Amino acid sequence: MCPSHCSDAGQLIEQSAFTYAVIVLALVAANAPFVSQRWAIVGPPLARKSFGLRLLELIAAYLMVGAVALYFEQTMGQIAVQAWEFYAVTVTLFITLAFPGFVFRYLLKHRG
Repeated sequence: MCPSHCSDAGQLIEQSAFTYAVIVLALVAANAPFVSQRWAIVGPPLARKSFGLRLLELIAAYLMVGAVALYFEQTMGQIAVQAWEFYAVTVTLFITLAFPGFVFRYLLKHRG
């Protein structure tokens, strides 16, 4: 028979899996606007995508990742109330995660 702490360990593993899933999703979503020439990754290919359009996609990706994270938090229990500092940090982190895609798109020289 398993002691009561076994269920706590299972919940901790699930919580860690949700956390890593959100981090990986944020990394992929933050870089997608700079790597893809398509509108919102799945839309029609564009001949030239402006920086403003990429920035708009980055904001939409941030909101999408936030919605997924909120869903995971709700699945695990009560949603914690956040102040403006939380959102300032997460926006800054999301922009930092987008840096490799920005470097790929604007700072590396592409052959062609």
